Amino acid sequence: MLCAHTVRRLKPDAFEQFTEAFVPREGDAPAGWTRFHLLRSLADPNEIVTFGFFDGTLDELERSQHDDDFQSRRDAIDPFVETVIANGVYEIVTTLVRDDR
Repeated sequence: MLCAHTVRRLKPDAFEQFTEAFVPREGDAPAGWTRFHLLRSLADPNEIVTFGFFDGTLDELERSQHDDDFQSRRDAIDPFVETVIANGVYEIVTTLVRDDR
């Protein structure tokens, strides 16, 4: 399982436009992607974190992004992003789930 993760600083008042352009619609997740999260900093509402979980290899992830034209989604958000702070793909090594709700 892989996790693709990006931290961005958005331009002021661009959160709604960014979200509309970037966040996948319900049921539109490309093959292999099992989960997506968008986080917004409480200290700085222009700082956001996006990450998703991919069940496959790095080659399969890259193929999925190519086949589903992920570059178009990235191009669509460029006007709303001030800077990318961190970006990468990580192998999930340990998972802890507390299921005593």
